[in-house]
Amino acid sequence: ALGKGSDLEKAFATAALVYNNSADPEGKLSKAETKNLLETQFGAFIRGQENKPKYQEIISALDEELENKIDFEDFMILLVSLALMSDLLQEIKNVKNTK
Repeated sequence: ALGKGSDLEKAFATAALVYNNSADPEGKLSKAETKNLLETQFGAFIRGQENKPKYQEIISALDEELENKIDFEDFMILLVSLALMSDLLQEIKNVKNTK
């Protein structure tokens, strides 16, 4: 559907597709499923962040209240939060585009 979309549109569509493929029929993920999805699909961004207080806060929130589920909006907030604190984001910012 986004064959001619921009790189950013394709990136967002991919995030939505990955989420939807893991979500239940109501379009939600358990907190355990959310944690697993982040660890398996976003590992390069969260690797090395384990000792950061904000990372620990996010992950501990996923370990608590297991009956609550995460919707797509909350998932994207987690994704952006983890990306912003990541050391990988700084490395990406330092790469010069050679196009």
